[in-house]
Amino acid sequence: MRFSYNERKAAQMAARLLRAGGGRLDVIVLMKLMYLCDRRALIERGLPITGAFMVSMRQGPVLSEVLDDINDGQRPAIFGGGGAWNEFVQDRDGYAVRVVEGATSTDELSRFETRVIDEVFAEFGGIDKWDLVRFTHELPEWRDPGRSSLPIQPEEILRSAGKAAEEIEAIVDAAEGSWFVERMVKSAS
Repeated sequence: MRFSYNERKAAQMAARLLRAGGGRLDVIVLMKLMYLCDRRALIERGLPITGAFMVSMRQGPVLSEVLDDINDGQRPAIFGGGGAWNEFVQDRDGYAVRVVEGATSTDELSRFETRVIDEVFAEFGGIDKWDLVRFTHELPEWRDPGRSSLPIQPEEILRSAGKAAEEIEAIVDAAEGSWFVERMVKSAS
């Protein structure tokens, strides 16, 4: 199952979580919170918020493109930098990231998505980062990748959440159709 990554939604989600955390969060905490938001949205409505590729890494599940945005920081435009991520999230400072002051727009996020983000932060935002890592290691879709990464299949998340095979098939069909249409539109422009 493929989804299209929406950097602006990811950046707005990150900014909302960062603001809820006082403007600054440890990278590991932000990554786990964002993963849990996408996971919850996928289970509740069949579509994650960011559309990022989910992977198992040594410290738990990660949204791959989001981790790239955090680690790459302010990239030159020729390398895809200067986009929405940098409007909302400052360059990484050691093990932490900060929200860009005044970055409060949520125009890409639906009410459902902001509710999910707020609920995930209320539930997990105050947890110690290593306890959060341990918690995500207990999610049924996480597999220890050693020093590499392993893809997490959204279908596995849906199965572990008790979704029926027919419902999962419908979600897969809708996601694949949407992904294909988005690719066609992008290639035509």
